[in-house]
Amino acid sequence: MSARVTTTVEELRELLASGRPPVLLDVRWALGDPHGRDHYTAAHIPGAVYVDLDRELAGPPSPAGGRHPLPDLADLQAAARGWGLSDGRPVVVYDDLGNTAAARAWWLLRWAGVPEVTMLDGALGAWRSAGLPLDSGTETPEPGDVVLQPGGLPVTDADGAAQLAATGLLLDARAGERYRGEQEPVDPRSGHIPGAVSAPTGENLAGDGTFLPPEVLRKRFEDRGAGAATGIGVYCGSGVTAAHQIAVLAIAGFDAVLFPGSWSAWSADPARPAATGPLPS
Repeated sequence: MSARVTTTVEELRELLASGRPPVLLDVRWALGDPHGRDHYTAAHIPGAVYVDLDRELAGPPSPAGGRHPLPDLADLQAAARGWGLSDGRPVVVYDDLGNTAAARAWWLLRWAGVPEVTMLDGALGAWRSAGLPLDSGTETPEPGDVVLQPGGLPVTDADGAAQLAATGLLLDARAGERYRGEQEPVDPRSGHIPGAVSAPTGENLAGDGTFLPPEVLRKRFEDRGAGAATGIGVYCGSGVTAAHQIAVLAIAGFDAVLFPGSWSAWSADPARPAATGPLPS
């Protein structure tokens, strides 16, 4: 994956003032917080359009597909046109959690063939820290005409994830306590996919919410076996923060495949084994 992954606050400020401003998407979402739209309405970067992760960046949940399966392509295209996306227009996404939710939009649009999609480094916090203005209310963009095509980024299923855990490198992007099986706030069973290696998404970020430098990230994943792996896969609870991990792997110079169903789909299948504790198996 060679396309650029991030945009700085200063770069975004200049782009928004240019003759070719990007489509700016606000993906305010957090597990257990259903008020993303309210947060957006209270304060967002001028021109940003709100994106509902549960309704627009995922299909209906199911045991087989997990809590956030990939949306139907026609539904995603309709939503993207409603956000103002047109072919050839760049897109910048952000949230208020270090892009751990916005990465889902980044990944989906890249998967759907949109070539210029980046995340605002530092997310909304970086914009605030720079003293730049915020708007309230909602934005109603001119409809776009983007045509989406699937397959721009790779995906795998539960069988493929199990194979990666056995013969390559499968990274679990959830918090360590969920990986170890000490806590499970939402999915049917606790633990992790046997053979998966813990790599919590939060460790991708500096204290200010910006991405760690590429060389630091590269060492982080090399220490987990990425350099020698024949293939790398990532999962999380439901395929959201795993997208952040894939973005960070790209910054570090590694390609990776997403298991969209993630632990929510794996743990719903009683035939799938679960491991607990700090070790992969």
